[in-house]
Amino acid sequence: MFSPLTQLEVPVASGDNDAATPGWSVEFKNVSKSFGSHPVLIDLDLQVRQGEKVTLIGPSGSGKTTVLRLAMALERPTSGDIRIFGKSTLLDGSGRPLSRAHQAGVLRRCGMVFQQFNLFPHLTVRENLVLAPITVLGHTRAQAEKDAKEYLNKVGLGHKEHSYPAQLSGGQQQRIAIARALILRPEILLLDEITSALDPELAGEVLDVVRHIAHELKVTLMIVTHEMGFAREISDRVIVLEAGKILEQGTAEQIFSNPNHERTRGFLQSVLHR
Repeated sequence: MFSPLTQLEVPVASGDNDAATPGWSVEFKNVSKSFGSHPVLIDLDLQVRQGEKVTLIGPSGSGKTTVLRLAMALERPTSGDIRIFGKSTLLDGSGRPLSRAHQAGVLRRCGMVFQQFNLFPHLTVRENLVLAPITVLGHTRAQAEKDAKEYLNKVGLGHKEHSYPAQLSGGQQQRIAIARALILRPEILLLDEITSALDPELAGEVLDVVRHIAHELKVTLMIVTHEMGFAREISDRVIVLEAGKILEQGTAEQIFSNPNHERTRGFLQSVLHR
C-alpha cells in the first residue's frame, strides 16, 4: 500500500547551527516542569542518540506528552536545560535566553505529529503541505508542490492532494499530518499518541507509515503511545515514566518481557488487558 521510503534520507545541512553533531540528538538535563503548584516532571535526565527509536510509556499524567512538548519548545521548563544536537533550546553561549529566531534555528531539525491532526480545514491537502516549506524554508512554490506530491505518495495518499481534510477519514488525516512533518525533512520526529483518536483499522494504517519511517529513514524517533505491541516492535529503547520521573528503561525485549519494577509490570498488565 505504501511506497518505500528509502529515498527520503535526511540531508546534512551546512553551517554551525545546523551541522550534524555526533552522539546525542536530544538531551534533557535536570529538567523539571510544573503547571502552577503541580509538578509534572522532576529533575529529568534523558539522552537520545542520533537515529535511536525511543518510546515513552507510563500511566496517564506521568509526563510523557510534556517531554515531547518541551523538546519541541511548545512548553518551557521550570528549570533545567534541553539540547538539540548539542545546542540549547533555551540559552545562548553566554547563558542569556535565546531569541526566537535562534531558537527556531535550533528547532528546525525537529518535527512533531500530534494526537489531533491539526490540519487547516480551509486548505486542500496539498496546500496544507506546501505552506511550511514556502514560509519556513523559503522554497519556491514549484519545489514545495513537487515535494508535497512525493511525500503524499510516500504515505499512500497522492490521489488526495486536492481533497479537503473534512473529506478524509481520521487515518488519512493523520497520514497527511505525518507527511506534513516529513516534508520539512526533520532529523528528529516526535509522535504524540498519534493513533489514540482512531479505531483499530485506521490506526493500523498510520502505524504502517511509522514502521516505514523507522526502518527506512535516518531519523530519531521519540514516541508516546499506548500501542504496546507496536512499541515493542519498533523501539530500540523503552522508557517507563511515573509521576514525572523515569521508573526504568531498557530494550523493548527487557521492558516487556522482564521489567525490573512491579509498578511497570502492573502498568503493562492493565494496558494489555484493556
